[in-house]
This record gives sequence, C-alpha cells and structure tokens, in this order.
Amino acid sequence: MQAAEIYRRASAGFGARVHLVGGRWGAATPCPDWDVRALVNHLVNEERWTPELLGGATIADVGDRFDGDLLGADPITTFDEAAAAALAAVEAVDPEQAVHLSFGDRPAREYVTQLAADHLVHAWDLARATGEDEKLDPEAVDALLAWFAPTQKLYIEIGVIGPETPVAADASAQDRLLAMFGRTP
Repeated sequence: MQAAEIYRRASAGFGARVHLVGGRWGAATPCPDWDVRALVNHLVNEERWTPELLGGATIADVGDRFDGDLLGADPITTFDEAAAAALAAVEAVDPEQAVHLSFGDRPAREYVTQLAADHLVHAWDLARATGEDEKLDPEAVDALLAWFAPTQKLYIEIGVIGPETPVAADASAQDRLLAMFGRTP
C-alpha cells in the first residue's frame, strides 16, 4: 500500500472519531498531559505543517506559526479544514521529493508514512478517551507495522515515543503496533 493511501485511511479514521467527540473535549487521553482537545490540536498542528513541508518549506520557514491553540471555537470545522488541506498536499506530492524535517531531509513518502502512523495511533487514543470504537483500519495497521518495526528504535532514541509495552505472543497486529508505540491496548 502506498504512503498516500495509508495516510488517507489513517486520517479518515481519526477524523471520524473527532466527529464523535461531542462534549468530551476535556476527557483524559492515554497521552500524558493531553486531554481530547490537546490531542486533536496536536493533529491539526501536524496537518497545518503538512502542506508547508510537502511544498518545500523548512522548519525555520514555518517557525512558530502553528504553535498554540489552533482549534478555536469550532474544533470540528477547524479539524476538517486542516485535514482536507493536508490530504490534498499528500495526494499531490511526488513520493520521492525531499522533505526538510528537523532530523534531516527525507523522501516525502517517509514523512507521509510518519504522519499516517501518528494519525492511526492517535485515532486509538481518541477512541479510548471518548469510549468509542477502538478498532483501527486493519490494512493500515499491517502496513504501518511492517514500516515501524525497523524504525521503532530511532523513535525511542529521539524521544518521540516511550518504551514498548508488553503484549501477549498471540496479540493482534493492532495490539502489537500500539504496544510498539508505548500504548497499553
């Protein structure tokens, strides 16, 4: 599965859960120090960065433009607009184009895959926080599990995720992926 397709599925899964938040914006999430609003704001922040970085901007070019509360008074509309702009950028970019990330230049497909993983794992976080369905897209899970296995060590080393949590030997692909990202399924 191509990175853009994984991203599309992961973003759609997260977005569907955003639309189910209702009045639970202050609910605690599995992410320490983040309630639902902060979690959704984090993804909106990423989605605002996506067109910029895929368009050739550097981290310095973007600066602190997307810091702070981006959700405003209408978090769902804000999310939908940011998600649509990010998806359009993902679908338009050449997967081999260089993207200037904080840890060096990487092909767009790698950056898009990282974004997809963040959307997918945070979709589970959001579902857990709001009591909604925690089942993730199984094909996206499989694709990200294959991608993340050799990448996990780097993520832990740079402090993006915590250590892997233990799961049973016969755990589902979803539970293995979540555990690799430090979640307790």
